Amino acid sequence: MHSQGQPHLSVIVPAYNGEDRLPAALDQLGAWLDAQPYESELILVDDGSRPPAAKVMTDFATRRPNTRVIRNDVNVGKGAGVAKGMLAATGAYRVFTDADLAYPPPEIGKILADLEAGADVAIACRVLQESRYLMSPSFFHYLYTRHLMSRAFNRMVRLILLRDVLDSQAGLKGYTAHAATVVFPKLTIPRFGFDVETLFIAQTHGFRVQQTAVHFRYDEEPTTIKFTESVFRMMADLVQVRLNHLRGRYR
Repeated sequence: MHSQGQPHLSVIVPAYNGEDRLPAALDQLGAWLDAQPYESELILVDDGSRPPAAKVMTDFATRRPNTRVIRNDVNVGKGAGVAKGMLAATGAYRVFTDADLAYPPPEIGKILADLEAGADVAIACRVLQESRYLMSPSFFHYLYTRHLMSRAFNRMVRLILLRDVLDSQAGLKGYTAHAATVVFPKLTIPRFGFDVETLFIAQTHGFRVQQTAVHFRYDEEPTTIKFTESVFRMMADLVQVRLNHLRGRYR
């Protein structure tokens, strides 16, 4: 039985289209939350999805208690969606995860455990020795190139902004309610670089960030060209974060 009152955990899921995968993913996530011994809420942030995906989310929220949908009429970006969900949440601990459940629901429990143990922010870290990947052999030829590019980007992140964060881009992160209400109102980057910006804001305010080993599933890979374009966009975001900091934007 879940206790009444403030939710112990809020799970925020930003979603854009994906009507083919959403039903199974939401059922799986809802079943995991229902099995936990604490009260929880599920917030689906519909970032301007097409009608079929929007209907999947609204129908699911209608069927399942403690679930609500926040809708953007147009697509504004994952970062903006996560921020909206984090600030609308009421849980003592708030975790966001990807709609494709690349991180299976029990991984949310690992993030929550780190927050309960005293971390202000807990983030999935795919490069820790204990982390595990599940992927198709057809992706192997691509993995090495992506790994090198990811490590180069992360090195730049660590040199410019985040001293000790080994993996800034994983799509599973958690914040205490206090940390969320300090960090997310200051977000200025709605898309690619929002993870780096939010972690930098947390670092600026002295919040303790815990990095957590996780199990992660690769279902599909972007092209090398698309991934390269994303890296260049994120590099521009690093510059914006540094300039924002110099201008006192994150105080």
